[in-house]
Amino acid sequence: MTPGLGSRFAGKLLRQFGSPQEIFRASLTELEACRLPSVPARAIHSRSAHRDAEAELERVRTVGCRLLNWNEPEYPRRLLEIYDPPPLLYVRGDPSVLNRHSISMVGTRRPTPYGNQVAERLGRDLAGRGLTIVSGMARGIDSSAHHGACQAAKGATVGVLGTGVDIIYPKENKKLFAEVESRGALISEFPLGTHPAPENFPVRNRVVAGMSLGIVVVQGAQYSGSLITARLGMEFGREVYGVPGSITVDVSFAPNQLIKQGAKLVTSWEDVIEELPTEIRAELFPVEPTTGEQRASLFENALSPLEKKVFGLLGVDESIHVDELVEKAELTSSEVLAALCEMEMKGIVRQMPGKQFVKVLL
Repeated sequence: MTPGLGSRFAGKLLRQFGSPQEIFRASLTELEACRLPSVPARAIHSRSAHRDAEAELERVRTVGCRLLNWNEPEYPRRLLEIYDPPPLLYVRGDPSVLNRHSISMVGTRRPTPYGNQVAERLGRDLAGRGLTIVSGMARGIDSSAHHGACQAAKGATVGVLGTGVDIIYPKENKKLFAEVESRGALISEFPLGTHPAPENFPVRNRVVAGMSLGIVVVQGAQYSGSLITARLGMEFGREVYGVPGSITVDVSFAPNQLIKQGAKLVTSWEDVIEELPTEIRAELFPVEPTTGEQRASLFENALSPLEKKVFGLLGVDESIHVDELVEKAELTSSEVLAALCEMEMKGIVRQMPGKQFVKVLL
């Protein structure tokens, strides 16, 4: 990447000029008119940035990753909804997971055993219901969420890095990196070879927040990066969830504070799912249509033996008088009337004029 040219400036130039080719054709005056800092403006105008880009593409081929620009269909659609999406994403793994319905899970790098267990369980349960788990591949809650997603039989997960996709950080996550790449994708907006730096992670957090339907905060202290991610999610119009924790533990501050401010309290995967839009829930949990006969059978199975006996004597097309029901059922009139009353309240029997009764067409 051109020195001094971050994703925000790169995106601004692409919007202004339309394509990388037009950016390199622009005059120095046109570049500076975009309020571009002097160093990257001169690098672009001198075409040294063009040579750097060619060298970076060669490194991409060597590493075996892929570059996605924001005009390609595999680029995460939800990420384009935020105000400064990365113009380019480096991707290792399967790019198709980037547009599946996803939930982000974030939290402290120093969780309690409770926090680790909750993150792993939620990651596994949500991934098992078809949601892709997005997190930042950091120590602690992030790693537990990714681990949980990988435990689900068909679970998918996306790791958003604050480094280049060729840099494993932290080092102890080497095995997890390989697992996430095989079960989903590792993505980054930072060039290959970018090592971890404190300023990279807040930049990374906006991608974590922007990619998903919502953000679950498991644990985080008062000045935690997970709070920043949650607040970015609110700005982007995402659902925000908090896992409650003990008020005597520092890392409970972030989720507890968010819950006080209106975030959804989460104790299980159902709490997350029920806040999703209806059409997405229908995709995740499709309901097969039932025939009238199947619905009638379901209702019959829910009836008491007495109700079932009376219900079996009723028809849909022709009504039957209550006295005839008493005679055919060989029951007392009070038993038949009680059964009819119960079934009428359930909506499966209708009373017609003259104490005549029919089944409701289900």
